[in-house]
Amino acid sequence: MSRPKDKQLSSSAPRRGPDRMVQAAGRAPGVLSIDPSWPSPVLRLMAYGPDGYVEQEIGVDEVEEHLGTWPVVWINVDGLGDESTLSRLGEIFSLHRLALEDVVNLGQRAKVEAYEEDLFIVARAPGTDLSSGEQVTMFLGPRFVLSFQERAGDNFDGIRERVRHGKGKIRKSGPDYLVYALVDAVIDSYFPVLEGISEALEVVEQEVLGSPDQRTVSHVYAIKRRLLDLRRSITPHREALNSLIRDPGDQIGDETALYLRDTYDHTMRIAEMVDSQRDLCSDLMATYLSVASNRMNEVMKVLSIIGTIFIPLGFIAGVYGMNFDPDASAFNMPELGWYLGYPFALLLMGTTALGLLIYFWKKGWFK
Repeated sequence: MSRPKDKQLSSSAPRRGPDRMVQAAGRAPGVLSIDPSWPSPVLRLMAYGPDGYVEQEIGVDEVEEHLGTWPVVWINVDGLGDESTLSRLGEIFSLHRLALEDVVNLGQRAKVEAYEEDLFIVARAPGTDLSSGEQVTMFLGPRFVLSFQERAGDNFDGIRERVRHGKGKIRKSGPDYLVYALVDAVIDSYFPVLEGISEALEVVEQEVLGSPDQRTVSHVYAIKRRLLDLRRSITPHREALNSLIRDPGDQIGDETALYLRDTYDHTMRIAEMVDSQRDLCSDLMATYLSVASNRMNEVMKVLSIIGTIFIPLGFIAGVYGMNFDPDASAFNMPELGWYLGYPFALLLMGTTALGLLIYFWKKGWFK
């Protein structure tokens, strides 16, 4: 069994995350914690070389007979729900127990760890909703690649098609190039997610500039939370790829290291896109608050104008509502005895209101 080198290419990650299993305190290292609800492992073999390929679903007991038969043997495991299968694979490929433990401890940060005979890589694919995505782990060894996924369905169909049809240089290259292709596929899977978020932000922007309400705020916060999850997921990839490019070790060839630089550039672009979209979310929230404040100001302006108009009208109505006897004195509101006294009061109120409206219009308060 291989032993870890003194140098570790990136630091270990916290062993907890949303909806993930948490390692019990004091438990012995290297123990596999399997959730009974996880799907059972399904092993899919794809072995190839310059002259052809073989692809089939196999059992764990058939793995050894395929090793060494082709220049590259890729075994992909969908599902982590059987401890005996995972332990048997660890024995066949001489995997370190700590690395195998990290395979089932979901919620790991992306990282790269070098062992004497193999390279252990943890990557995170983005989820399709507000979940934290899926953990993808890989072992790169002499003439083999062993990958583990939480469930069936992945972003590797394009790679399988390239192997089947001999497109590009994948069938002419070693297992290190296959690992590059797998990591690159995981990283590139962030772009469609970010494009979907960009389209959602355009819809929210129309809502903000139109008739925003509390649902608009909920949409913005949901997108911002999603972007935060993506940022937490993509940032460790930069550290892991950077360490792998600086010191590729014996498992990664110089030419493959050049391709990894392109993948590193993709992570930088994704991180920049995430940051710019988060800034846009903040701008949309500021715009929403500004629009809501302007709407409230418009309402308050209308109410203030109405109140200002009715203040003198109320004063006039109050004056004529006082109990004065015009027979007691000529100064005790003689208009109460006028034939047109009531229309006069109404005309006075209307003239006052109209005068105030003209004044407000000239001041530009109705704009």
